[in-house]
Amino acid sequence: MNIDLKLSIPKTGDYDLIVVGGGVAGVAAAVNASRLGLNTLLIEKSVNLGGLATTGLVNFFVPMCNGRGTQIIKGMAEEMLQLSKKYSFDTVPSDWQTGEPGEGKTMQRYPCRYSAPIYMLALTEFLSESGADLLLDTVLCDVVCENGRIKGVITNGKSGFQYYEAKMFIDASGDSDLLHLAGVPTVQGKNYHTYYAFGTNLENCQKAISEGDVAHLYKMYPGGKANLYGKFHPDGHRYWLGTSNRDVTDYIVENQLELLSNIKGDNRKERDITILPAMPQLRTTRRIDGDYTLCEDDVYRHFDDSVGAICDFDRRDYLYEIPFRCLTKSGYPNVIAAGRCASGTGYAWDVLRVIPPAIITGQASAAACFIALRDNESICNVNIKELQALLEGQNVMIHFDDSLIKEDGGEKADIGHI
Repeated sequence: MNIDLKLSIPKTGDYDLIVVGGGVAGVAAAVNASRLGLNTLLIEKSVNLGGLATTGLVNFFVPMCNGRGTQIIKGMAEEMLQLSKKYSFDTVPSDWQTGEPGEGKTMQRYPCRYSAPIYMLALTEFLSESGADLLLDTVLCDVVCENGRIKGVITNGKSGFQYYEAKMFIDASGDSDLLHLAGVPTVQGKNYHTYYAFGTNLENCQKAISEGDVAHLYKMYPGGKANLYGKFHPDGHRYWLGTSNRDVTDYIVENQLELLSNIKGDNRKERDITILPAMPQLRTTRRIDGDYTLCEDDVYRHFDDSVGAICDFDRRDYLYEIPFRCLTKSGYPNVIAAGRCASGTGYAWDVLRVIPPAIITGQASAAACFIALRDNESICNVNIKELQALLEGQNVMIHFDDSLIKEDGGEKADIGHI
C-alpha cells in the first residue's frame, strides 16, 4: 500500500494486543490474553471462528496422549476439546470418557471428532465470554512499522480501510500474513493435492437412525485424494503453495471440479453434499523463519525454553517439546507467531500445526505478550521461567517425563487428510 494512503487512514482503535487470524490458535491467544487482562482485538477474514478446524472442515482433535493412557497436551487444548463436544456429538473413546486413564491403563488414544458448524458457534460464545474484541469479515491489508517495531495494521472490510494500533501482535493467520507484511523472514511450504467436502447419503442416514447417533450422518466426499504423506498425489502434479490469489483460485477450482466429477455417477436421490470448505484446506503454506526450527529429530529432546509438551498424533510414544524460539524472530520485538505459523520443518511441521499444538502455541504466545508488556521487554527476551510458571498454572505440561519414552513405540497409522 502506498505510504501516503497509509498516513491518510485515521486510527480506529488502540489495543494492548492484536491477534490476526481467528482459527483455534488465534482464539486461544485472544481468550488467554483477555483473561490475563490485556485489551485484545482479534481480526478474522471470514465470518466464523475456528479456521481449518471449522470452516476448513478439519473437525478433528488429533490424539492428545502418548497412546498408553497418559495425556500429554493439556491446558487450553483440553479446555477447547471439551468445548468442541459440549453442544455436539461426542466421539471421545470410552476409556477417556471420565478423564485420563493413567499410564499403562489403555492403548486407546485420545482424539475427538465434532460438528464443525456447532463448534463455530461455541467458539463465538467462548470468545465473547472472555471479553476480547472481535472483527469478522475483516482482511489484513498492510502493516505500519516504526523504528523496527510494528505500530499498527491496516484492514479492509465493510467500513473501508481502517487502522488499528497495538503494543504487541500475534500472527495466527495460518499463512504468516502479518509476519510477511511486516518484513519478518518467513519460509514457504508446500501442500499435496487434497480436498474434501461433507455430505451424506441414505446409507449413512439409516446408520445414524439405527445407532441413535447423528455423528454417523456425515460422509467425506473428496476432490483431491492425497493423504498427509503424499500418497495419491497425482504423478507430475504441482504442489500447492497457497500464498497467492492465483494459486488459491487454481486449487479451489481444480478440486471443486474434481469433486463434482467424482459424484456425477451417483444416484442423485441417494446422496447430497451438505457443506463445502469455505477456505483452502492447505496446511503448510508459510511460517516464520524462527529463532529455532523444530525438526523430526527433536523427538524426545528437552528444551530449556519449552512452552509445552506435545505428542505425535500418528505414532504412539513419540514426544516433543515446543521451544519458545519456534515462535519468535530476533530483531522483531513485538510480534510472535502461533498455530500453523510456528517454525517447524518436514514432518515436525505437521506435528506442530495440528489443532492441539496450535492451541498450545496460541496460549503461550498470549502469555508471553502479557509478560513482555508487564516488564516492558522485547518478546524475544521475556523471562522464560516466569512464562513457563504461568503456563504450568494454566495446566500446560512444559516438559514430558522421560519415563514415558518407550523402546517399542512408534507404530504409524494412515490418518488420511489431517
